[in-house]
Amino acid sequence: MPVGAVVVDASGRELASATNAREALGDPTAHAEVLALRAAALVQQGEHADRGWRLEGCTLAVTLEPCTMCAGAAVLARVDRVVFGAWEPKTGAAGSLWDVLRDRRLTHRPEVVGGVRENACSELLRGWFRGAAGPHGPDR
Repeated sequence: MPVGAVVVDASGRELASATNAREALGDPTAHAEVLALRAAALVQQGEHADRGWRLEGCTLAVTLEPCTMCAGAAVLARVDRVVFGAWEPKTGAAGSLWDVLRDRRLTHRPEVVGGVRENACSELLRGWFRGAAGPHGPDR
């Protein structure tokens, strides 16, 4: 599925990127956001041992609104900002179905910017769904 994510630092330098690999890895947690956050945290630890895994000052950008798991991972990683393209009314956790990222009960709330290049991201996803729906349907 064409969901991609990238983590950039405060200067705009790419720390890590990933695509959805749930089926390829046989891992239900292998969403693009989780994989990119994991990889970026390793880079961050190598470059700034004093910060550890915290991705403060970083932005997570993704083609599709994060689900609950991915929104939670972004909060726990302490990213400053989450930017996404297409809204996901069925599972979105950045304002569509839930709003995990801005939940006032959490100790960290990243800035959320949704709908960036929404038409291009939506069309990419729609095109994939039109061509990829197999016997079990499309998979996020």
